[in-house]
Amino acid sequence: MLKKLGKHPLVMKLVGNAMAYYLLFVRKSSKFTLDPPNFYEDHEDTVPYVVSMWHGQHFMMPFARPKDWDVRVMISRSADGEMQAICASKLGLGLIRAAGAQRASQISKRGGMRGFIEALRALKEGGNVAMTADVPKGPSRKAGKGIVQLAKHSGRPLMPVAIATSRHYDLDTWDKASINLPFSHIALCFGEPIPVPADASDEQLEEIRQLLETRMNETTDKAYAIAKSGKK
Repeated sequence: MLKKLGKHPLVMKLVGNAMAYYLLFVRKSSKFTLDPPNFYEDHEDTVPYVVSMWHGQHFMMPFARPKDWDVRVMISRSADGEMQAICASKLGLGLIRAAGAQRASQISKRGGMRGFIEALRALKEGGNVAMTADVPKGPSRKAGKGIVQLAKHSGRPLMPVAIATSRHYDLDTWDKASINLPFSHIALCFGEPIPVPADASDEQLEEIRQLLETRMNETTDKAYAIAKSGKK
């Protein structure tokens, strides 16, 4: 009964909206640091990007979007995903309802191919596409191949992004999810963009996947270091 109640559209809408208002409270009650400080000005002529983030570290990501940037986030069609989609939409993000998978048999079930095509279309239209680089359910912080393939076929570079708060509660989940807490210092960090050649071989794509993983971890570590230091 509780599972059915949790999947009721009204309940999911209430929870999704509550999540959005909570994250807004975290943002408004906290200090904010952007690194590099001139990132948006330096990159406004080179959008769109395939924005890469780690699963479980993504809850504050809506606040990485400048008001005049079109950003569409890929979110699964699960019940949890539905609540996150409502939250993301409330905070100004566009939606692509799909998710990656570890096994080929799961791709169709999770709408992976349809989501891939929709993401390609969004990038062609000039929209940035944000997605988690690691694939449920793990291992965490290990970049999958899907995000690299999207960059290859779209011709748009990968953009590593991480956001962290000085105060957070870490859950014992596969993705080591962090619940961001109010009255924090927020650090939003961008890594160096990674181009993916359209004619990249499988060996080159694997090297790029590993490079993305490395830069994602470096960017995440930097975001936490800046947040905890309290320095702008």
